[in-house]
Amino acid sequence: MMLEVVHETRYAYGARVDLAQHLAHLRPRTLPQQRVEAVELAIEPPPQHWTRGIDVFGNGRDGFALYAPHEALSVTARSRVALQAVASVDGRADAGAAWDEVAARCRYRAGAPFEAASEFVFESPFVPELAALRDYGAPSFAPGRSLPQAAHELMQRIRADFTYDGNATEVHTPLAQVFAARRGVCQDFAHLMIGVLRAQGVPARYVSGYLLTQPPPGRPRLVGADASHAWASAWCPPSGWIDFDPTNALLPGAGQTHVTLAWGRDYGDVMPLRGVIRGGGEHSLTVAVTVRSVD
Repeated sequence: MMLEVVHETRYAYGARVDLAQHLAHLRPRTLPQQRVEAVELAIEPPPQHWTRGIDVFGNGRDGFALYAPHEALSVTARSRVALQAVASVDGRADAGAAWDEVAARCRYRAGAPFEAASEFVFESPFVPELAALRDYGAPSFAPGRSLPQAAHELMQRIRADFTYDGNATEVHTPLAQVFAARRGVCQDFAHLMIGVLRAQGVPARYVSGYLLTQPPPGRPRLVGADASHAWASAWCPPSGWIDFDPTNALLPGAGQTHVTLAWGRDYGDVMPLRGVIRGGGEHSLTVAVTVRSVD
């Protein structure tokens, strides 16, 4: 399936901005199941300095600076991505290594081989270590149970126990508050699942991207009505990293609906757009995302 993604971000400032420096994670990754056909970034006003590189996690990253005064900033990313469904490891009891074996492999021992995935075991700014998350995950992680099966059940439990509510949280709402309220958005649910997995000693990372949604029957697809999406990924040897979408109880790699943009420890590593400005005063932010099939 070929998908086209248009991600538009616009800042309107209440006062003039004299200087601005920004970082953007808006280029989809090239993966075995995802081929990036084209990516185009349009920035207005045009930056005076613009660099493109790769961050520590292998994500595409653009850095740009504006030295001329401006009262608005518009960043539009247009991507065309070909997705291919791949065989996935589901919740079968015989699929993959036991979770406690994986946790033991990622525990530091002097002289033992280093597992690169172990860097995703530790707490991070958006995913602190919480005893409540360890207790919540315990029923899914019986000793010796396969990690894919445990993670699959955890994903389904989060989908059943938590309510999607776009007004319940903000970007910086603490994870403990999300857990207590049992409400949030995809970013919160991804952080929640990551926190539970890490509490068991399992490497887990945050994945940002997009989701192809379908309009209600008889309704047209609205341009700009979609949104960025996020899900979790667990290290499940021997298969490697397996993605789990707790917001929808889906396995992203098994379908052709999820476009992977970037991954990191949590949302802070892969914000679509962040920056530092001098001036600006109060500002308003408008984000519009459109994902459509172009087959």
